[in-house]
Amino acid sequence: MSAIKDEDPRINGIRTNIRVVPDFPKPGIMFQDITTLLLEPKVFKDAIDMFVERYKGKNITVVAGIEARGFIFGPPIALAIGAKFVPLRKPKKLPGGVMSEAYILEYGRDCLEMHVGAVEANERALVVDDLVATGGTLCAAINLLERAGAEVVECACVIEIPELKGRERLKGKPLYTLVEYR
Repeated sequence: MSAIKDEDPRINGIRTNIRVVPDFPKPGIMFQDITTLLLEPKVFKDAIDMFVERYKGKNITVVAGIEARGFIFGPPIALAIGAKFVPLRKPKKLPGGVMSEAYILEYGRDCLEMHVGAVEANERALVVDDLVATGGTLCAAINLLERAGAEVVECACVIEIPELKGRERLKGKPLYTLVEYR
């Protein structure tokens, strides 16, 4: 985490409003639950504001939110910076033609899908999710967007678990996070 974020008084409120749930969804996983952060309107707004402050004026045209918690943070960021929101969904949730990308996560396998035509060549994209662990989900999102011709500018997550080294798997794409879990 950067010294600037450490100095921002909003970070402590965000950090202290994230609940850790042991052994969910499988034994050994320490699940970082952002739903408790959502119960505090000021803290939720602080998190959104920190992302908006970072991305306003960066010519981002697409905010791609990863199902499901990326749907919570992505739309308000997209609206505030004047970008469109593109949902990246689990299989068989989007009607019509889709592009798919399979990936491995820390406790299984999954797949992301995006509507064909939702993103156009040369658009500038921001990928948003609640957490980066091993980086598998973010990598799948990057791959989908790049296959559609977009330039992925950065990935943004509320939480990072550095020991799982997800940042290192992001094909050199920058990652911005608000808090780290150690």
